[in-house]
Amino acid sequence: MAGVNFSVTPVQLIRAYGLENVAYFPQGAAEECDARSAGLLSAVGLPHSEVFVSRADVADPYPADLDAITLGSRFDHYGMDCPAESRSWWMLGYLFTSLVAMDPNSAKVYAFPEGSTGYVELHRDVESLVYALLEFRKLEVDHDNDVDPEELSARFKQVVGAFDPTPFADEESQWNLSLEELEHGMW
Repeated sequence: MAGVNFSVTPVQLIRAYGLENVAYFPQGAAEECDARSAGLLSAVGLPHSEVFVSRADVADPYPADLDAITLGSRFDHYGMDCPAESRSWWMLGYLFTSLVAMDPNSAKVYAFPEGSTGYVELHRDVESLVYALLEFRKLEVDHDNDVDPEELSARFKQVVGAFDPTPFADEESQWNLSLEELEHGMW
């Protein structure tokens, strides 16, 4: 992926989350995935935090023969119904209480809200997800420094929405629900 520019860099992600909290996908994944998304996942990575728990959880007790990346395999392992069209999607992690997955062909990112049997389009691609997570990290830091929650929410929506409006398109998206909780002083 030499010469590919992303809106987020490995340095930004490491500065925001620390090297120990960045999970990388193997470079060989590019053969099975949209090349740009595979490049981002292997070169920039995904953060791991309380807000976004990366799929790379070594404590998760999977049998050695289980494909822990694809949703169909994971849902089958837990005895859950998986929508047919999403069986080959890749699990990326959990955003708050929603399982987050990427369609490796279209590169779109979807959320499976807890307690729901369906999913919601969350981001146009994995780059947008990582961009939003970096912006959310800034929001968390400012929240800890007592910046007004409504100001933080408005800033996040403006900055992330200018990059990709998808996270706010559905009223029930995890981002909208979390920002509503922030504005109402629930965290």
